[in-house]
Amino acid sequence: MTVPKVFTPVIRIAQFTIADEIRQRSFIVMFVICSLFIFMVRGCYQGDYRLDGQEIEAAKIIIMLSKITFHVIAGGMMFLAGLLAMRIFRRDRDDGTQSFILSKPISRRQYVSGKVLGLWTLLTVFMFVLHGIVFLITSVRLNIVMPEYLWSSAWCSINLFFIIVAVLTLSLMMPDVAALLCVVGIGIIGVVSNAFSAVSRTPIGQAILQHSQSDISMWQVIDYAWPQIAGVQRFAVSFIGANEFGVHASVYPVINILAYCILSGVLLFRRFGKEEII
Repeated sequence: MTVPKVFTPVIRIAQFTIADEIRQRSFIVMFVICSLFIFMVRGCYQGDYRLDGQEIEAAKIIIMLSKITFHVIAGGMMFLAGLLAMRIFRRDRDDGTQSFILSKPISRRQYVSGKVLGLWTLLTVFMFVLHGIVFLITSVRLNIVMPEYLWSSAWCSINLFFIIVAVLTLSLMMPDVAALLCVVGIGIIGVVSNAFSAVSRTPIGQAILQHSQSDISMWQVIDYAWPQIAGVQRFAVSFIGANEFGVHASVYPVINILAYCILSGVLLFRRFGKEEII
């Protein structure tokens, strides 16, 4: 299959970005940390579990542990995505790579698209490998096959894409660390608003809202309009341990994050188009 000429520079820049990031010390350190984490967690996967002398159904414990491990890996990968994205433009600018690439018949949009594609592909594969190791542990050691674990990992790649594009956009407007902290703050606020919204749907939460004579709270509005990073995580993990592809968490967070990905991408192209290339 022939690749259209307009995409050839994008793919080449993506390949260069992947190779360049793999050589970076921060990526290697994060890979070692994640590998050690999985190595330590594997001891929790055993054949039998007991509480107060009573045997507990192994499948339920394994599903619970797998969900916790899934969230930890996905969270770590999102943080790594922010770390790598926050300095990618500055590093290219400082070492002259950016001006060298753009001196060729390559547009700024192709350059940005290649950087995003390369970083997103690298991190998605990395996350998929880590989740795949957990999948293999449960399959080999406990004979519990959970193919939906890998399916859930694919859904989490949407969050990685948003983190990369958002941090790249903000890094053009403020210091690198500030860009990372802003996106971390977006994630924290999303988690808090998700938790508040979940509590408000319980009988106790509804009673409190009725007592305060408030039909809708600020946190509920934020939960609906804010980037649904935590919501996508919840949607993805809802497949793990499910007996069928029936009722899962709401698909709205996925639509929400995809919309923010498009918005952030448009802002990134426009903002980088105004950058002075030295």
